[in-house]
Amino acid sequence: MRKIAIIVFVVALSLVVALPAFAGGGPPPRDEDGNRVRVVVYVTSQDLYYDSIVGPALPQRGPFQQLFPPGTNPDWPAGETLSTEFGPGNPGHVGGRWWVDANGNGEMDEGDAFFSCPLLGPGRESP
Repeated sequence: MRKIAIIVFVVALSLVVALPAFAGGGPPPRDEDGNRVRVVVYVTSQDLYYDSIVGPALPQRGPFQQLFPPGTNPDWPAGETLSTEFGPGNPGHVGGRWWVDANGNGEMDEGDAFFSCPLLGPGRESP
């Protein structure tokens, strides 16, 4: 179980590092085997984990939901995975349109990362 948590953390950390690189557009990120990058997202309001596939960067237009890198979400103190407040079925979930506070100012603005990363159901109780 610990090994899986470490792998998930490394993949999530890789995503956070890669976000600025593809924030300007381009194809979705791929791993060394050419597969789309997969991550796990924890939804705090549901206490569930969802698989996801990282999609392309999006322009900063329309609604976005904040996605927190590991260790940065005050609602998820364990913080070993990406996390967010709302998931499928919750008001406030916008279907996988995410923003990450890449510039660290706490505001959704220029300099942040905007991308698609749909949550794939069903959610589960462990990563």
